[in-house]
Amino acid sequence: MLIFMIKRLLAAIPVLILVTVLSFSMIHLIPGDAAVVAAGENATAEQIAETRAQLGLDQNIVVQYFSWVGNLMSGDFGTSLLSSHKNIDAILEALPVTLSLAFVALSWSLVVGVLAGVMAGLRRGTWIDRTLTGLTTLGISMPSFWLGLLFVTFFSLQLRLFPATGYAPLSEGVVAWFSHLALPAFALGTVTAAEIARQARAGVIDVLERDYIRTATAKGLPRWKVIVKHTSKNAAVPVVTVFGLQAAALIGGAVIIEQVFGMPGLGSVALKAILERDFPVIQAFVVVITLFVLVINLAVDISYAYFNPKARQS
Repeated sequence: MLIFMIKRLLAAIPVLILVTVLSFSMIHLIPGDAAVVAAGENATAEQIAETRAQLGLDQNIVVQYFSWVGNLMSGDFGTSLLSSHKNIDAILEALPVTLSLAFVALSWSLVVGVLAGVMAGLRRGTWIDRTLTGLTTLGISMPSFWLGLLFVTFFSLQLRLFPATGYAPLSEGVVAWFSHLALPAFALGTVTAAEIARQARAGVIDVLERDYIRTATAKGLPRWKVIVKHTSKNAAVPVVTVFGLQAAALIGGAVIIEQVFGMPGLGSVALKAILERDFPVIQAFVVVITLFVLVINLAVDISYAYFNPKARQS
């Protein structure tokens, strides 16, 4: 297992290098002079020169890249052009909001998706299967931001059950924390839950048709033991795959949901930096999101090795 993990870590290095190259190139690919764009339309020559020096654009491009990567490796994600604050401070301040939102969204989508998929797979062809399949199709077709707006209108403005906007840290209590996360998390995790349910259903149906399941049933094993011991683990591989893909996509979708619900997460930091053309903040945001995606992919690969030992040898 250790060798397997080391191989996966080494395989992630080229991806990380490519992302750093693309993130660094962002400032050089914009039309015109990046220093002029970053400094603003009415900037003086002195302000443009100061911005160029702050961005390191007065150095050789190779020197700029390795200097930037060296700073990243030492934990220095740069400084904002507008506020002169460290980018890592802004990211760490907004990170708990996004992580909390992603955690609640992934948790409920995994539980609901697996339960619905297993139930549909075990009741294949019945009204339960058709109903759950229809609901998953509906869930996949609804954009998360549109669903979020519906939730705000119905549960916040009409029923007044949950706050419409804002975020409460966990230090203010679990109830306040969850009440602010419930609606955005449910809106964000609906597509993920629907995808997981579809994959779980397909996995259960496929495993139930295998010979070893028929043998276990013919030997007189209880139905619950056949499902728990022989079916669930083998049907989990496609579920883990889609869960990893959806978890990575969910981090990006959180950017939009945070704007709908007025949450001060990474989405707000990224959107503000884009509108104000604060390139160092955008670069830091891309690198942080990439690290999260790589960690998620590594966790998925490790789970493959658990559910399917043949993956370790491949």
